[in-house]
Amino acid sequence: MKNLFKKYHLKPNKRLGQNFLISRKVLRRIIQTAELSKKDAVLEIGPGFGILTQELAKKVKKVIAVEKDKKMVEILKKTLKDYKNVEIIHGDILKIQNSKFKIQNYKVIANIPYYLTSPLIRLFLEAENPPQEMVLLIQKEVAQRICSQPPKMSLLAVSVQFYSQPKIISYVSKKSFWPQPKVDSAIIRIGQIKKPKNINIKKFFQIVKAGFSSPRKQLANNLSQKLNIGREKIKKALTECGLDIKVRAQNLSVEDWIKLSSNLSFDKR
Repeated sequence: MKNLFKKYHLKPNKRLGQNFLISRKVLRRIIQTAELSKKDAVLEIGPGFGILTQELAKKVKKVIAVEKDKKMVEILKKTLKDYKNVEIIHGDILKIQNSKFKIQNYKVIANIPYYLTSPLIRLFLEAENPPQEMVLLIQKEVAQRICSQPPKMSLLAVSVQFYSQPKIISYVSKKSFWPQPKVDSAIIRIGQIKKPKNINIKKFFQIVKAGFSSPRKQLANNLSQKLNIGREKIKKALTECGLDIKVRAQNLSVEDWIKLSSNLSFDKR
């Protein structure tokens, strides 16, 4: 990897969180986890020099690689010139309209910068055309938070588990990257992505966000303050859901939040 940077007279861009995967073993595990076939279309975020992209291109029908770094885009055009099933797009994945990809039944596979993790996952889970699944290499601690269960739930965990079933596949040492980051990573598979039916999604997340507004406080206090609901009304809804009136947000499962959302009414803003 260092030789590639010397060859193209580049330095890793810290602002873009560039930490490149150099472990072939981890690369193979990502490919294995994605269970790819020649019928698949893959969207890769931040392909860098295209090392993962090349392996994806050998196994799938189509790869769309989105790269924000203009210098990297020029290099990708050279390193991937022999792969006719690869389309390179220069741009910020958070700003590109999902419809631009023009693909259906696709998978998202990426080694993504740590700062991009939460907004990127949210972008695709909430998209009109969401992926079948996502296989991501992300910060270990974030992966653990996403997959957490009561009594260690978080807003992030609820947000991901509401739409999908996440699972940590394996942990990855920081030594598997160059430059070496300060923390370890994890391969996470976010599968069975779908929009829940018969649920007011806007109302659901208003309640969840209010509930986690002050994690150390009791849920009833947070909901009362943030949603301007009387405490007695909240206690009644909690009791009807089989929950303790002194419960905290981190103790609720996604199913608990769905029940509470159905039982609790308020003036939506």
